[in-house]
Amino acid sequence: MSDLDTEVLPLPPRYRFRDLLLGDQSFQNDDRVQVEFYVNENTFKERLKLFFIKNQRSSLRIRLFNFSLKLLTCLLYIIRVLLDNPALGIGWAPILWVERKMALWAIQVIVATISFLETMLLIYLSYKGNIWEQIIRVSFILEMVNTLPFIITIFWPPLRNLFIPVFLNCWLAKHALENMINDFHRAILRTQSAMFNQVLILFCTLLCLVFTGTCGIQHLERAGENLNLLTSFYFCIVTFSTVGYGDVTPKIWPSQFLVVIMIGVALVVLPLQFEELVYLWMERQKSGGNYSRHRAQTEKHVVLCVSSLKIDLLMDFLNEFYAHPRLQDYYVVILCPTEMDVQVRRVLQIPLWSQRVIYLQGSALKDQDLMRAKMDNGEACFILSSRNEVDRTAADHQTILRAWAVKDFAPNCPLYVQILKPENKFHVKFADHVVCEEECKYAMLALNCICPATSTLITLLVHTSRGQEGQESPEQWQRMYGRCSGNEVYHIRMGDSKFFREYEGKSFTYAAFHAHKKYGVCLMGLKREDDKSILLNPGPRHILAASDTCFYINITKEENSAFIFKQEEKQKKGQGLYEGPSRLPVHSIIASMGTVAMDLQNTECRPSQSGGGGGGNKLMVPTENGSGSRRPSIAPVLELADSSTLLPCDLLSDQSEDEVTPSDDEGLSVVEYVKGYPPNSPYIGSSPTLCHLLPVKAPFCCLRLDKGCKHNSYEDAKAYGFKNKLIIVSAETAGNGLYNFIVPLRAYYRSRKELNPIVLLLDNKPDHHFLEAICCFPMVYYMEGSVDNLDSLLQCGIIYADNLVVVDKESTMSAEEDYMADAKTIVNVQTMFRLFPSLSITTELTHPSNMRFMQFRAKDSYSLALSKLEKRERENGSNLAFMFRLPFAAGRVFSISMLDTLLYQSFVKDYMISITRLLLGLDTTPGSGYLCAMKITEDDLWIRTYGRLFQKLCSSSAEIPIGIYRTECHVFTSESQVSVNVEDREDTREVKGPWGTRAGPGSGHGCHTSSGDPAEHPLLRRKSLQWARKLSRRGTKHTGKVPAATEWVNQQRLSLYRRSERQELSELVKNRMKHLGLPTTGYDEMNDQQNTLSYVLINPPPDTRLEPNDIVYLIRSDPLAHVASSSQSRKSSCSNKLSSCNPETRDETQL
Repeated sequence: MSDLDTEVLPLPPRYRFRDLLLGDQSFQNDDRVQVEFYVNENTFKERLKLFFIKNQRSSLRIRLFNFSLKLLTCLLYIIRVLLDNPALGIGWAPILWVERKMALWAIQVIVATISFLETMLLIYLSYKGNIWEQIIRVSFILEMVNTLPFIITIFWPPLRNLFIPVFLNCWLAKHALENMINDFHRAILRTQSAMFNQVLILFCTLLCLVFTGTCGIQHLERAGENLNLLTSFYFCIVTFSTVGYGDVTPKIWPSQFLVVIMIGVALVVLPLQFEELVYLWMERQKSGGNYSRHRAQTEKHVVLCVSSLKIDLLMDFLNEFYAHPRLQDYYVVILCPTEMDVQVRRVLQIPLWSQRVIYLQGSALKDQDLMRAKMDNGEACFILSSRNEVDRTAADHQTILRAWAVKDFAPNCPLYVQILKPENKFHVKFADHVVCEEECKYAMLALNCICPATSTLITLLVHTSRGQEGQESPEQWQRMYGRCSGNEVYHIRMGDSKFFREYEGKSFTYAAFHAHKKYGVCLMGLKREDDKSILLNPGPRHILAASDTCFYINITKEENSAFIFKQEEKQKKGQGLYEGPSRLPVHSIIASMGTVAMDLQNTECRPSQSGGGGGGNKLMVPTENGSGSRRPSIAPVLELADSSTLLPCDLLSDQSEDEVTPSDDEGLSVVEYVKGYPPNSPYIGSSPTLCHLLPVKAPFCCLRLDKGCKHNSYEDAKAYGFKNKLIIVSAETAGNGLYNFIVPLRAYYRSRKELNPIVLLLDNKPDHHFLEAICCFPMVYYMEGSVDNLDSLLQCGIIYADNLVVVDKESTMSAEEDYMADAKTIVNVQTMFRLFPSLSITTELTHPSNMRFMQFRAKDSYSLALSKLEKRERENGSNLAFMFRLPFAAGRVFSISMLDTLLYQSFVKDYMISITRLLLGLDTTPGSGYLCAMKITEDDLWIRTYGRLFQKLCSSSAEIPIGIYRTECHVFTSESQVSVNVEDREDTREVKGPWGTRAGPGSGHGCHTSSGDPAEHPLLRRKSLQWARKLSRRGTKHTGKVPAATEWVNQQRLSLYRRSERQELSELVKNRMKHLGLPTTGYDEMNDQQNTLSYVLINPPPDTRLEPNDIVYLIRSDPLAHVASSSQSRKSSCSNKLSSCNPETRDETQL
């Protein structure tokens, strides 16, 4: 014990590590013992076992030699039979003794000796303590029967002519072939199909049965009719095929007994083999088999990796992928770990898909399955996440592992990855194209609040269509909406383009306007040859070069267009410059391949109503008309930028617009906002965006809308006194994706006066990290509550909101029954639709097919007609059959699965993801424009057409319009469909004569006729209840027109019934507001917008008439690109907007 106490302690670890590095002498002087490993393998028996059994390659050679040896013995037997000439007669002698030549006997003895020695060696090497286990095997017994007699004849010569059943070696050859194939697969490390092995075994079994029967019957019949080998073979084939002609039969009982034995063996062995074969065939049908290497090298294919394959996802992918002509020869290999369900199996059996789609059951994490799919030869790999999973983070983790596995196995295969959560995006940053679902979803829903129906606009742009939907409909809006939905984004090098080649050296806005005027195409952006960044509307200072790549919106790409030029001079003969009908100077017809020819500029406009001047054939500055007045002018678009007339709208300096009306901010605490980048990003990989920020971060307590704190005492939205309407977002949790809802609404290019307060209505309390990320944004609040709770909606200020966004809840995305995941959301939104009819509600659904239940009217014949139209378009093979549903057309409903086509289109258009992210505001490239909207008012109708509006915007503010959001009035009834024209200036005195007629031909300005026949249905001129009651009382006097009067009264009673129901709902809402202590003055139950329909027109023809309340989608140039301009020039340019006579036009026309 004392020795242990006085023992010197070891050195610290750092000193011992240093000694190891420098080499301590004490270690070198120690006695060392060299240890050899695996000495048991150095024995003679182990070395033989390694050569004959363990080593795959040497064992394969041994088995190949054994197989060849058995075949040689069978061949020698046949030679012996052919050389034999037995004596005729019945008896046992011809059966027991044969004639064997000496040379043949010598060869057979040598072969038998080699086989015997090899068999005994393998028995010795595989001995494991039980000798009887080796001896009683069938293969060993057959070896002894066929080899020992030959060895005995060496020592006893009289037995040299003894019959030996050498033909039984065929069974040993079959056994050797099976082992050889197994060793072959192990040697080359490949897993060949089990179906091939089983078919080979079945074929060998049949061959062995026929060969054994042929040789046995031939030998036994030596004592009978002395059949030769060919006759015996014929008899066996006839017998085993159950034909049985009877022309050849065995004559003696031994051969007859052998036939009975062979038939019994065949009835036992063959059904077992066939059963195994059928089982393997069924399993192969489930797993999908293999995609052969030869096909992979000679054909082109893409691989689709999914967790579970649903029929909707499959059809969306196939329809979009094969919509492109150059992809018709591609094959789609689906790699899915689950078994194919019944619906998918039924679809893949359709000849259209069965020849081009291959389903493989397997995992992307297994190299064997990736080899089966020939991933290394694939043109692309699409990895999709399972969005119906309850745990979306776990679904992303599976997607990430699949992407890593594919990249590791096939590093040169392009990857197209769909990710759900934005925080997981940086894990797959190496992929060629990545689409983050929540990023796009929230940004799109945010833009829906300031640019109506942005979701519909983007969805139509990323879907492949020929614009043939709805062309057979009697409704004008459906034909126009369907035609414009065929517009997509295409690209072309400017030097190779007929559209834009003539504008080389000109400004971007000049090329955009003239290309639209001449060809009807909308030039929206470009990319420099030396720069990978795409710029949307780079502005008039950008001069086009021949090497630029132009991105444009059109029905079809330029390569598929034919140009038919008309002679303008022939049309001008016999008329003055400003005489005759007004025509746009475009004389091109663009006929897309496979689509209806499109003439965008062949519609006559109305002649000028003010003398022979103003606004004639050309979009030029009009001259003074006869009355001496001057119409507002449209300046020409300049070829090169002029710094004195350029208008980058004054968005960098908010003082100019905030100080115009200082009285508007009275009563509010004025907080100066700053522009900068958000200091706290909630996840890695978010694109930095310059935003409006608070100079000092707001305390977390001030972010709570419904509870006061020491900084303020406000407890409801009314107390805050917001100037602009609220935007309410209802979500289950405050995920990182919700951050992308706030950023586009607080971007630097949005005017401070246009910022809407944002209220987040959350089911669960947000965490600290999310509050840290949003506390720097102005007017962003949150509140705990649910969308199905009326009290929560009232407390968050729904009566002061213009937009309510209902986000699909993750916990309800999966349901036991398909398509039932949206049930709760649909019913809740329907309730809000009835309680707050003037509120614009945007809803996200899991399944797009459920959008038919939004704003559901059970007895409305017009909705039923739209349902029939959707079914007809689906039967015609349309990819956008749901586009005519009113909620989708109006941008009130959205499903993220509609954006799956964005990833699919990227295979052909690799720029689509970048352009979409720029439009949504997710990415901000210096010099690139942004998406905004402008409203057409009564004062702007002097422009008349979309083409003139295009010129006005390009010449004054360098903005590029890309589409129109149009709203029309419509009455939805249970009896018929009626169009409505409302004009407040008319009164009841204009209604004269019988019912169903009107006195004058007035036309409304607020809404215009969308459908229906005025000759069949009476037009409503007033909406007041008194007028409806007066007409109802007059109905008793017109007994001669009972059917028409009855229909009219039924419509009015239905309207009264709806009013009474709405009053009842209004009382319910007001009572709850009083109970919560909220003022009821802001609730207007009579403001009803349910009788309207809205739709999106992408890149409409230049001669499209502008209507009141049209909202025009614009791509406005980047304000930061024009910082060099003086503020005075910017102010003077801002006054040259649409209506020069109204100094507040800009504020009125902007949303």
